[in-house]
Amino acid sequence: MSKEQKVTLKEWLYITIGILIMTLGIYFFKFPNHFSTGGVTGIAIVLGHYIPSITPGTLVTIINIGLLILGFAVFGKSFGIRTVYASLLMSGTLQLLEVIYPMSGPMTSQPLVELFFAVGLPAVGSAILFNLDASSGGTDIIAMILKKHTALNIGVALLCSDIIITVSACFAFGMETGLFSILGLIIKSLFMDQVMDNLKTKKCFQIITSNPEPIEQFITADLHRGATRLHGEGSYTHEGKTVLLAVVSRHEAVQLRNYIHKQDPAAFMIITSSTEIIGKGFRGVN
Repeated sequence: MSKEQKVTLKEWLYITIGILIMTLGIYFFKFPNHFSTGGVTGIAIVLGHYIPSITPGTLVTIINIGLLILGFAVFGKSFGIRTVYASLLMSGTLQLLEVIYPMSGPMTSQPLVELFFAVGLPAVGSAILFNLDASSGGTDIIAMILKKHTALNIGVALLCSDIIITVSACFAFGMETGLFSILGLIIKSLFMDQVMDNLKTKKCFQIITSNPEPIEQFITADLHRGATRLHGEGSYTHEGKTVLLAVVSRHEAVQLRNYIHKQDPAAFMIITSSTEIIGKGFRGVN
């Protein structure tokens, strides 16, 4: 298996894991408590109240399939296969859970605790998908269509739709559930940004040393990362120095820092965090 195939397989595995995490939060915590925090699942929860003969999982499947058909009609073959896979996997998993583990009510008597799981798990799953330039479909498809054919601010349009869906829970399930849903929407917006930033965070090293070769060798041979060598000069001693620039993951950062401390205790290191690294080995440029 080539390196590109391994990377592709890894990405599909992460997409699957992200969807499964989302589904667990939706099925075990969101559906039983009727927390409607926007999106297709929020629509399904509200509609399920007025159409009790159809389960929320089935409603999610119906809505997602309809939106996928609309997406193919608008975008044709260019419509993302990842979105199709993620959307169908989530719908199928929800319906499967309804068969093998039917829920008659909330798992606990603590709605606030369940709200955090109902919001947190889907937020983590969505962040994993967004980090791979994928999505679970649903209202994202409508956003893609609006972006193509209108000049609307998509972020604002999606937020407005989520607010409408969430407020509708007040009328369908009462003010208490509605207020929990509104709180969930606020938490989701804040929590998801934090999760996405944490997933994308890389460590940027600026290493000032008089003996760069062993450090360069460790970066390229052991960490399989690249490094850039710059030539510098101390402003006080005017002694020539080498400045190495390198970007690594958080796990690799610990290894690199420990190696430099051991190999060259006199080296000066500046370690910063960044959530936007674009280039070979990290994120491509579209």
